Amino acid sequence: MGTLENQLNTNTERQGLFKNMNSLMLRYGVVVAFIVVVGLSAILYPGFLRPANLVNIFSQLAIVGIMSIGMTFVMITGGLDMSVGGIYALCATLIASYADSMPLPFAFALTLVVGLAAGLINGVLVTRLRVPPFVATLGTGSVFTGIALIYSNAQPFFVQKESFQWMGSGELGAIPIAVFLLFLVYVVGAIVLAFTTYGRSLYALGGNKEASRLSGLRVNWLISSTYGLSGLCAAVSGILIASRLGQGQANIGETIALDVIAAVVIGGTSLSGGEGAIWRTIVGGCILAVLSNVFDSLSLSPYWQSVFKGCIIIGAVMFDYYARTKTQT
Repeated sequence: MGTLENQLNTNTERQGLFKNMNSLMLRYGVVVAFIVVVGLSAILYPGFLRPANLVNIFSQLAIVGIMSIGMTFVMITGGLDMSVGGIYALCATLIASYADSMPLPFAFALTLVVGLAAGLINGVLVTRLRVPPFVATLGTGSVFTGIALIYSNAQPFFVQKESFQWMGSGELGAIPIAVFLLFLVYVVGAIVLAFTTYGRSLYALGGNKEASRLSGLRVNWLISSTYGLSGLCAAVSGILIASRLGQGQANIGETIALDVIAAVVIGGTSLSGGEGAIWRTIVGGCILAVLSNVFDSLSLSPYWQSVFKGCIIIGAVMFDYYARTKTQT
């Protein structure tokens, strides 16, 4: 009898240990993956750890990284924003079209308002009209891209004002302005999500929408606000790319949504909602940026890069599903 009881206790301890290991891997597995990717990159690309190359990686990450912050808010509520590419392209086109004709602060403010409004339209479609997030934002993304193409007649707008390019190409010391902007958005997003009532409400909403509604949370407003934030972040990135290139084009956002979603998913934010953190999105974005840097250094075809990114997303989702299943059983 004593032997049977000891065996049961041993099995229970093993199951507990297994669950704890799964929980740790679910939370910190992305950090392990990042360390492995950096180690392999340093071996494959001798110049990888040079300061100039590391600064270049963060500079390239800025545009996708800022958009991934907004996407993290949306996905924590259980939503998805496929329209970020369309908003990004529309805002880049708009800012480039009137940057020369009005003071830059007004031009920036007007573009940010357009991005926020586009995101809130997504929120209304999802919450009030009950359109599934994937369908609603896929449709509006096409609409926003189409508006940008019509507005620009499918031609780029070139900006002559030199001060406009300060944000995208300027530096403070040896650090690009875009990198400072990226970390500013990261810090603000992390504080809002981790230390405010609003952030905690989003986690509760993503974990159980009906329970959140019954507990008095303003569910529709919370969901709509996350789409507004996503649109706002896409507008910031649109301004950044227009400033960097000195022009705005309507066809620049065709594939960027995939990179944005990949950064968030690789960081461990659950597609079903209720789980995720800004620091994980940072690490997920860094993994993608490092891989792109190494692929470029190895002259890997963009087509193969797309194949690898797709496989990485599938692998991250499979890992997330497996780890959560094992943790819950």
